[in-house]
Amino acid sequence: MYIHLGGEKIIRAAELVAIFDVSIEQSSKLSKQFVAGARKRKDVETIGEEEPKSIVLTKHKIYYSPISSSTLKKRAHHFAAY
Repeated sequence: MYIHLGGEKIIRAAELVAIFDVSIEQSSKLSKQFVAGARKRKDVETIGEEEPKSIVLTKHKIYYSPISSSTLKKRAHHFAAY
């Protein structure tokens, strides 16, 4: 199964590790460091030109999505049920 993250980006549900609200990056020093490391490795992608609302962590990449974390979690939960 696949999960639409916004724009033209779709990922395999099996690749999904976690979905966070984008505010976690500002509230956690550890998450800032984690994303900074991923940026150095060029493993971060911003989807579309809208303001990001969520951070999607996959096995190989971090995505900034314009779709809210609650909506993405509903989509992921829907596919996990199958």
